[in-house]
Amino acid sequence: MGLGKWIGGAMGFVAFGPLGALAGYVLGRWFDQTADEAIAAEQQAGGQPEVDPAQRNSFLFSMLVMASYIIQADGKIMHSELEYVRAFLRRNFGEHALEQGERVLLSLFDQRKRMDEREPGAYKQTIRDCGVQIAANMTMEQRLQLLEFLAQIARSDGNVCSSEIEALKEVAVAMGLSIRDVESMLHLESSSLEDAYKVLEIEPTATNDEVRAAYRRLALLHHPDRVASLGEDVRLAAEKKFQSINNAKDRIFKARGLR
Repeated sequence: MGLGKWIGGAMGFVAFGPLGALAGYVLGRWFDQTADEAIAAEQQAGGQPEVDPAQRNSFLFSMLVMASYIIQADGKIMHSELEYVRAFLRRNFGEHALEQGERVLLSLFDQRKRMDEREPGAYKQTIRDCGVQIAANMTMEQRLQLLEFLAQIARSDGNVCSSEIEALKEVAVAMGLSIRDVESMLHLESSSLEDAYKVLEIEPTATNDEVRAAYRRLALLHHPDRVASLGEDVRLAAEKKFQSINNAKDRIFKARGLR
């Protein structure tokens, strides 16, 4: 039996641990529809890498769990943020993702309220525990793509507040990533030279060799093929991120007269 129109079939590692506890609460409220047809259609689109349903479903649910924390980082849920998330789900994962993705988030908001009423800070600790579980079960490349999606959501209103930045850092560290990874993701869409260095996670004082080495490292970690097993929609999003990294490199190379 399926567990949802979007996240269906095999649940992968999120069936266990703190993510499993949240999944049990959320999925118990869903309609019983499967994602098998959507995944099959994606794989038959022609020439695409095979999608691993368990990996994909684990990734998508984990992303929504962490998003539920980022969205409420300032203590409130803004209508504009929810509208952005709706557009984000539609743009990155298609119309079929919209309804169920929104249902997941609303259920997670409700669960946070219940948990924190019983024990203040309980949901925050659960998020940290979920991050540890994610770090143990996802590749570095998958975690970086998940973080980039979260940064997109935080940037949705054009102003990332300090509480959202701190929440992103908390989530990143829990997932075994770094503060510099957060800074890089938050500046991907900038066109300034100063922010280009932040994207490559280096200082403007870095040597030319250090610039080249930083770019090679990020190019390997963020290559779209590294997340292809999560689905063509995720790979395409990673491709856009990869292009932003290339653009940052080009700005630095041009300023330094490098080739």
